[in-house]
Order: sequence, then structure tokens, then C-alpha cells
Amino acid sequence: MEKKDYFSQKETELALVEIINQIDKSNFSPEIIFSINRGGCIPGVYLSHLLNIPHYVIDVQLRDQKNNIDISNLLESAKLERNILIVDDINDTGATFNFVKNSLTEYKGNFSYASLIENKSSKFKVDFKGKIIDKKINPNWIVFQWENLNKSN
Repeated sequence: MEKKDYFSQKETELALVEIINQIDKSNFSPEIIFSINRGGCIPGVYLSHLLNIPHYVIDVQLRDQKNNIDISNLLESAKLERNILIVDDINDTGATFNFVKNSLTEYKGNFSYASLIENKSSKFKVDFKGKIIDKKINPNWIVFQWENLNKSN
């Protein structure tokens, strides 16, 4: 059985503040956020409110639903050469972020990437991260608070 670590609401809030601080110190000023469905939706909405910019969702679920990928709305915005922030809950292996980045190679927009958690050994490095972990040291599955709701409440 896979061991799990739970990422609390407080940890989420601290990670979001860290991401906002990193964005504020950068030369990147996002105009629109695209969250990767499903894990990126909640942090994406939070960031959308904190930055007061629009939020949309893209479907890239390489682990569960490889045949249902839909990033058409992201590609439409990319044609407008906007500053786009792409958000997910965790950058674990880098596969999802790499897929999105490789899909955008023909576009001139300014793209940055953010995740609440970045795995140090990921093949992709996000621009903005709330917390860094190393799955080579602690390979436990990360469970976010929105994945751990009690149905009986």
C-alpha cells in the first residue's frame, strides 16, 4: 500500500503566497491563468482571485485519461500572444507540464508555469513554486485537502 502525505489548507495558502511573492519579484505579469484539470483548478482559482485575472481550465490528464486531452482554449489564447500562467497542484514527473509546453512551441505568447509543489527530481522546472519536495528521499503520494473530503459530512 502506497504511503501518503497530506497537504493541508494552511500549507496550500502558504504555497499560494509564496507563488504570488515569486511572481511579484519576477518580470512576468500574467494576464490569464489556465489550470490543468483537475488538480490545478483550485490553486488556479485562488491565484485568479489574488491576481484579479481571468481563469480557464485545460484538460490534460496523462495518467488517467490520455484520450480526453483538450487544450484548444489555451491554444486560442496563445495566438493572441498573451502572458499566460499555467497552473497545476504538483509538478511530480514533469510529464504534464512538458506536454503543455511542447504543445505551445509554435506560439509567441509568454508562458510561465506554477505549481503548489515541485518535485526536485522532476524533468520539468516550473517558474513559480510554493514548496519543493524530493520524491527520491520521500516517495509518498501527496494528497491535497480537496482530495480528502469526508462524504459523510
